[in-house]
Order: sequence, then structure tokens, then C-alpha cells
Amino acid sequence: MTIVVTGSSGFLGSALVRALRADGARVLRLVRRDPTAADEAFWDPERDLLDPSVLEGAEAVVHLAGAGIADRRWTEPYKRELVDSRVVGTHTLVEALGVLKNRPRVLLSGSAVGYYGDTGSHEVDESAPPGDGFLADMVRDWEEAAAPAEQEGIRLVRLRTGVVLSRHGGALAKVLPLFKVGAGAVLGGGRQYVPWISLPDWLDAVRFLLTHPEVSGPVNLTAPEPVTNAEYTKAIARALRRPVMPLGTPAFALRLALGEFADEGLLKGQRAVPRRLLDAGHRFSHPTLKEALAAVLW
Repeated sequence: MTIVVTGSSGFLGSALVRALRADGARVLRLVRRDPTAADEAFWDPERDLLDPSVLEGAEAVVHLAGAGIADRRWTEPYKRELVDSRVVGTHTLVEALGVLKNRPRVLLSGSAVGYYGDTGSHEVDESAPPGDGFLADMVRDWEEAAAPAEQEGIRLVRLRTGVVLSRHGGALAKVLPLFKVGAGAVLGGGRQYVPWISLPDWLDAVRFLLTHPEVSGPVNLTAPEPVTNAEYTKAIARALRRPVMPLGTPAFALRLALGEFADEGLLKGQRAVPRRLLDAGHRFSHPTLKEALAAVLW
């Protein structure tokens, strides 16, 4: 199987490329620089540049490209970059797929559980409507940009990814140094839900979706048991055998340090469950947070 991957230099994309190659797949990576290897092809989504011919013969596409949500403070220009890197890039990719003679069977297009906005303690699955806020609006537009692929007969799966746990990248890797010195702390009131998933389970879910043609539409890539931020914080500390700071990090301090991202990315959450994956028969290697941390921290 030949699989095209965008965002292959990122945390999730690079892990996926390694996993797919280990499975025996041929992977073609779309890159935004001059290609330096036979498995690379150039594209420039911001300028709508992608030669459709490089996609010919691909049986699947996994589209993960997008600027990092937590990479910088959310200034208005960076918020525009967050949106454009997803929406414009998806338009560019889908337009190229639409003119192919032999289109891929499936497009797994990046998305996020931010689609649901802040769900509080209310559990949501893929049938829930979009929420409110910058992230919810961005994800809705991101998903809509991929919709024309369905009209071209391509099975479209929207990967509504949660917080992916790994010591090598993502949100967990950023806070591990604090936890290791006993400075891990509950964020705000700690009641906001964290829709986590281990990196091995995320990779398994993506590969499951590549090979199960009965599944299409939005799919939550989260573990079956989301937890509150307070539970999440205490579980990491226990796994590392370190204490939790007795006083959490207050909301005002997070807002002062991180601006709008503090509210949208840290103080709000989604109690999202993977109903579509479970109904399709997918099984998780790490269904509980304790199991996931034991697998990814050592």
C-alpha cells in the first residue's frame, strides 16, 4: 500500500511514518522544502502548489499538517496562521485529489476534539454538535474544507484527536520536567476534562481506520475514559512517584502567562469518548490512564 502523509515532520506525523513503514507500507511524505529523498514530494499549501501527479497511485492519504496549537502565544496573526495552515492546506490537498484519474480509497484528515468546545462534565461522542470559541470554529472550518473529497468518491474520516500521551512529544512531554521535580500542578479548578489517548493507541486507531472501509465521518481519537485535569495531574505524579504542588496554578496566572490559549486550551476541556471506534470493534491497548502512563513514561 502507498500512503501519502502530510505533516510528517511533526510529533504525530513522524511517529505515524515510522509505524506505517514498519507495517510494510510505502510512504510518500509531502514537504514544504526542496525534497532531499526519494520518499519526499514538494508542496506549498499556502500558495496552493501541489502537483497532482505526485499523488497518482496512492491508496490512502493521511493529512496531519497544521501549525502547532501551543507553539506560540495566540496573537491575532498567529491565530490566522493556525486557521490558514489547516483550512488552506486542506483545500490545496483536496483539490489535487479531485483531479486524479485514480483517486485514493481513503483520506484521513486531521481534526481535533476542540470541535466540541467546552463540554464541562457532559460526555460527548461524534454525534454531538460543534461548540463555541476560536478552536471550535477553526476545527469546524477545517473539517468543512475536507468535505469535497467525499463528493469525489473518497472515503473521508475526520480524525478528532485528543491529547496524545508520549514522553517524546506533545503536551505530556512539555510538562514532564515540571513533574519530575515535584512542580506538577492542577490547572485552574481542575474540573475540566482531558480527552487523552496514548501514542501507541493513536497509531493503532489510525491504522485501523485505514483498513476498515465501513468507518467514515468524524471519529474521536481519544481513550474510552477521559479524566478531569485534577485526576490527570495526580495520575502523572503517581506514575513518576513525585508529589503534586499543594496549590494549583490559578486561572488568572495562566491567562496572564498564556493569554487566550489558557482559556481555550487549558481551562476548558472535552469529555469526549471514542464511540465510533468502539462500535466498529476497535480495541484499546491502554484504556485507562494508569495503563497509558505505564506504557509511555518508561
